[in-house]
Amino acid sequence: MARNHRNCNTMILSSLLLVFYSALLVFSLGRCQPAEDWYQQAQESIANARLLEDLNKNVANNIIIFLGDGMGVPTVTSARILKGQLAGDTGEEHLLNFEQFPHVGLAKTYNTDRQVPDSAGTATAFLCGAKTKYGVIGLDDGAIRGECDTSFGNDVESILESAQNVGKSVGIVTTTRVTHATPAASYAHSPNRSWENDADVPVGHQECKDIALQMVENTGIQVILGGGRRNFRTTSQSDPESGSSGRRRDGRDLIDEWLSSKQQYEAEYVWNSDGFSKVDPVKTDYLLGLFEHSHMNYEVDRPQDIAGEPHIAEMTKKAIEILSKNPKGFFLLVEGGRIDHAHHGNLAHKSLHDVIAFDEAVQMAKNMTSSSDTFIVVTADHSHVNTITGNPTRGNPILGKVDSQNGGDNLPYTTIIYANGPGGSDVYNSYNSEGIRPNITDVETDDPSYVNQALVPLSSETHGGEDVAIYAEGPMAHLVHGQHEQHYIFHVMQYAACIGQYTEHC
Repeated sequence: MARNHRNCNTMILSSLLLVFYSALLVFSLGRCQPAEDWYQQAQESIANARLLEDLNKNVANNIIIFLGDGMGVPTVTSARILKGQLAGDTGEEHLLNFEQFPHVGLAKTYNTDRQVPDSAGTATAFLCGAKTKYGVIGLDDGAIRGECDTSFGNDVESILESAQNVGKSVGIVTTTRVTHATPAASYAHSPNRSWENDADVPVGHQECKDIALQMVENTGIQVILGGGRRNFRTTSQSDPESGSSGRRRDGRDLIDEWLSSKQQYEAEYVWNSDGFSKVDPVKTDYLLGLFEHSHMNYEVDRPQDIAGEPHIAEMTKKAIEILSKNPKGFFLLVEGGRIDHAHHGNLAHKSLHDVIAFDEAVQMAKNMTSSSDTFIVVTADHSHVNTITGNPTRGNPILGKVDSQNGGDNLPYTTIIYANGPGGSDVYNSYNSEGIRPNITDVETDDPSYVNQALVPLSSETHGGEDVAIYAEGPMAHLVHGQHEQHYIFHVMQYAACIGQYTEHC
């Protein structure tokens, strides 16, 4: 045993001879980790796994699905490391809150017509139980994108609608527009995800209602929190924060219509953090919060917002406080939607900080509920083409440059690199006319505005097509166990709560 410790000490002494990163390595690791440390960690994991032998087969009174938009496995890994490093650790050993859920599986994310999917087809899968085409909301594969007449008779019931049908309270929390693809699939049925307001619906297709109108007409959604005021206001109305005009051409103020439909209840509409903080969940039956003209801010930009926006964890807390008053239980969808948008811009810093905020919302929900009667699932709709590269030393900043080597062109590169996107364009990090990469030696790559380098130049980075993880806790969470088609998530939620197609086993 002493020999093992002497070997570890020798390794530390050897590492001190390395030139520029030896001090960082010793500071980060503190000491070598002998085999006994790893043995103990594994034994603790086995002990925790043994606790799962008694499966939780209760009926889920409450269902919460957390959707990290674009939160593929590389994003989860990177965010885990970043969160650990922000806490003063090396990061690799850290765990996000949802990574500590006892049951994990994988989901295949393709659409029926695309190998690499979009958020509409995937949301329809995990919220409505059937895969469908790229760009289609709440309709099965019989619908054709942009063809209104193909939508009739092809609608599929969502988990939100199933929960409503048995008297549960339902709510939506998102950092995107509330009419964006993921939240829309919980309440709308549209052959085109882009038809968010009436002006978006082309001539000849007006028989299909726009997504914002469908949301307001579903009068039973008790909590709606996110962005997107522009789709509910008319072109003659100015936004109270941005001053921009609304998008609706039909003259209908849908926010006023929503309030008018709730006159017999205690209903609140808020548009900034001050109004949100004043909402008393005990006295509130319905809450509509639209905090931006379009999408809400990235988490790193949120503190600078003049009007103020609530944190996604604060919105989750308020939603649960309102919905949990119903003894029949509730369904809640929480989306960290801007994880995806930052990736599209090759903005790794902003994306990872949004994952960390999202993770805090998961912990908030876990603290407020019990695994005995609340089924919580955390997943992603699709991945992105970000990757963790090189051979950086343990504890090297995940948003920094690889410290162990330069590229074959003798220029530095970051640990996180994208396969395509704006980081490969002339505006940002393109190769010059001689095919030489930009030199980022003096660039602060952990700056929130830094655009990570990309191989293929595109105006917007694309989604990735690999599987995404599913993390589950609570009644019937053990049904998340291996490789699944993405629509399986919907069916597990229904089965756990004994609603929709799954009532006999209860």
